[in-house]
Amino acid sequence: MNLVESKPFLRIPPFPGARAASLVGAVPSAAPLGSDVADLVAAIRQAKVGGDYWAKQPALPTHPYTLVRVADSASAETFVAADGQVLLWNDKPSVSSWQVSGSCDPWHLLKNAKRVIVDADDEVALIAAIVGVSVETVGSGRFSDLSDGDASWVEDAVSRHVAAVAHVDPFTGEQIAVSAAVRLCGFWRDLIDRNRGISAALGFAFWKRPTVAPLLWAGEAVPFASDLKGAPAGAVAIWKSRTPPQMIQSLEDDGVPLIEVEDGFIRSTGLGADCVPPLSIVVDRQGVHFDPSQPSDLEDLLQNGSFDDEILSRARDLRDVIVASGVSKYGSGSALLSRRVPDRRHVLVPGQVEDDRSVLSGGGPVSGNLDLLKRARAEAPDAFIIYKPHPDVEAGHRVGGIPEAECLNFADEVVRDQPISALIDLADELHVNTSLAGFEALLRSKLVTTHGIPFYAGWGLTRDLGPVPGRRTAKRTLDELVAAVLLIYPRYLDPVTGLPCPPEILVHRIAEGGGVSQGGAVVQLRRFQGRWKKRLAGLGSR
Repeated sequence: MNLVESKPFLRIPPFPGARAASLVGAVPSAAPLGSDVADLVAAIRQAKVGGDYWAKQPALPTHPYTLVRVADSASAETFVAADGQVLLWNDKPSVSSWQVSGSCDPWHLLKNAKRVIVDADDEVALIAAIVGVSVETVGSGRFSDLSDGDASWVEDAVSRHVAAVAHVDPFTGEQIAVSAAVRLCGFWRDLIDRNRGISAALGFAFWKRPTVAPLLWAGEAVPFASDLKGAPAGAVAIWKSRTPPQMIQSLEDDGVPLIEVEDGFIRSTGLGADCVPPLSIVVDRQGVHFDPSQPSDLEDLLQNGSFDDEILSRARDLRDVIVASGVSKYGSGSALLSRRVPDRRHVLVPGQVEDDRSVLSGGGPVSGNLDLLKRARAEAPDAFIIYKPHPDVEAGHRVGGIPEAECLNFADEVVRDQPISALIDLADELHVNTSLAGFEALLRSKLVTTHGIPFYAGWGLTRDLGPVPGRRTAKRTLDELVAAVLLIYPRYLDPVTGLPCPPEILVHRIAEGGGVSQGGAVVQLRRFQGRWKKRLAGLGSR
């Protein structure tokens, strides 16, 4: 039995639904290394990438041990007999008291290892050498020189078997430096490690699961369920609005850690109410970001996080692309709108879904869209106020509609068919309850007045009329806000490759329309239902 197959050292995890299979190009590397070999070894060690780094992480002995993985079963038994402190990595039964089988994370298995005995062609030898564990190879193979070799042997092996391989960016198809491939694998590893320990996922609609699954994946199928049969073995990821309250209460009573999952801030090119699946999500272990009654991971990041020059530079670049392309939560679109009245300040008031969780939890004193309009008019009595109804309300799926005549008692114009990004560009200021449009306006350097308590209020970038929590004492720059909200906090899926990706990739896909589907039978049905509900509502009001 061959325990080892010859594979590229750096490789893409088999995310569910992924359509990109390899980081390796067809020719030897012509791209610059991006660092010297010693730096590359250090980067691999820090990122813990190479081999099946996404695989399972079984329980390990707490004492130091020798890790043995050799193809010859008789040799394996010999090593076990010679040293009782052995972790045998083999698919055959053994007398060893500690044994694992199947695909495992080799970096995890080396955690307490003092020595490694492997076949000379096994990449675990290279990983052990990178970690600094003593290596003994059996037979001949590409890593036979690593047996108790010094640092120069390790660097030589990395140079020949990692740096000399051509690596390709799966999102662009362009050849990249090996250092960039290491960073990309580290990005995936970090995502996977954060998902380990999720024992169940509740409340996820069937049409969301294909795009959510890669973002919650930890090496095994995501345990989506509609109910729990027995006590969960670990944390439970929930889409709270679709999880029965009594089930949530029962989990909380039992002390089960709950992880809230919600749509990301750059979501898709269609509405969630139309069953267009999300291409980004947020995953919060403290409490969802839009509920100001409790801390959240995002609030903690903004209050206590630090942001280096590299991530702030990325934030500036990402903001520039978003503004230039007109990308917003539900897609992209731009139009140059003329000012309605030349000598008056223009104020945009975006409506919201009135029973949305962000409104119910963060709306503060605002009692609905009409109340928001009244408050905006009171604060800006001389402004030209434009009201933009929420697209989910316009589609007929959610509550929050206002008869146009009532709107025009406080607004000068109701705009329904223009992209929100174009209206933000037109406006001098936005008055919002908890709408994400306020954050999108900050990206465009517009003034924002908050009447509720959105996640972006309280950091010194908005005029806040709502009761912002006293926990928010830090003052943040716009670049720091963007870094936290768009680069660090959410997770993104590339619709072309099916791989988790940095936000820059998804923004590019949405801006270019690449691979982002807005159709499908379920989506078309939901849109028909929305139009029909609006028609019936219109008949009832006559």
